[in-house]
Amino acid sequence: MNYVQLGRTGLRVSQLCLGTMNFGHVVEEQESFPVMSRALEHGINFFDTANVYGFDKGVGRTETVIGNWIAEDPSRRDKIVLATKFYGSMGPGVNDRGCSAYHIRQSVEDSLRRMKTDRIDLLQMHHIDRSTPWEEVWQAMDVLIQQGKVLYVGSSNFAAWNIAMANERAAQRHMVGLVSEQSVYSLRNRRIELEVIPAVKAYGMALIPWSPLAGGMLCGIFSVEDTVRRKRPQLLASAETMRPQIEAYEALCRKIGVDYADVALAWVLQRDGVTSPIIGPRTIAQLDANVATLDITLDAEVLATLDEIWPGEKNQAPEAYAW
Repeated sequence: MNYVQLGRTGLRVSQLCLGTMNFGHVVEEQESFPVMSRALEHGINFFDTANVYGFDKGVGRTETVIGNWIAEDPSRRDKIVLATKFYGSMGPGVNDRGCSAYHIRQSVEDSLRRMKTDRIDLLQMHHIDRSTPWEEVWQAMDVLIQQGKVLYVGSSNFAAWNIAMANERAAQRHMVGLVSEQSVYSLRNRRIELEVIPAVKAYGMALIPWSPLAGGMLCGIFSVEDTVRRKRPQLLASAETMRPQIEAYEALCRKIGVDYADVALAWVLQRDGVTSPIIGPRTIAQLDANVATLDITLDAEVLATLDEIWPGEKNQAPEAYAW
């Protein structure tokens, strides 16, 4: 396993981040444990979750699964960098969502209890809260950091100007500020190349891409008869709107003899500024395949062809659309 700095911090994390959204939701608890344990065996020390994960099985369910796995062998806790997220609705109350100081404190206390830990290594805002001032957010974060309940703060799904404002407000308080941004990024969706990636680089933040396989769209959706996940009506309908691109992509993968999903993940891993893409394996076999991708290097010709099939923004803003 390769390890990289988490942005401008001194913390080192694995080049792959284990996403746990499926655990306790799509994958039952006892089936999730071997996947997490196998991740540790591979040297993956970066685990990501969110307090809303569990969805119809109950928000908080995934954090509970992680906590039960840690409780099975408490030594596991200090072997991982544990990241979670908050923002979404956790209950019927009017203050059960968002980034108010009230909800931040409650979210952290609940996450600590569910995950059976005394700290959250990376606490991420799952979405921008336009109704809460940054002074309130950073005051709440400062208290939690002083208490040792939170070590680092990150963002997720932020616009570039949100990142800039958050970090400038933190600097005014002499705080470290945001150390990471978790954004959707794949061959299919390259919009963050316009402004988010330049902002992340400018502030020395880690970039943690989620959905590097475009929700399964880049896993051979027209070539592989596989899981129920790939047969989801919504995914298939979306894939049909870009069938020529996907078919060209799948043909390229077959030509170079590399699995569809491996090409998509390898591409993200080779992008400038990327720290640790989030993988979401449901089985040990899928996890092993994800880890093997670290040994794949796409050459210049393949990368150029991928750019033709899935053209990006060509440049950052404003050069991408102005003289």
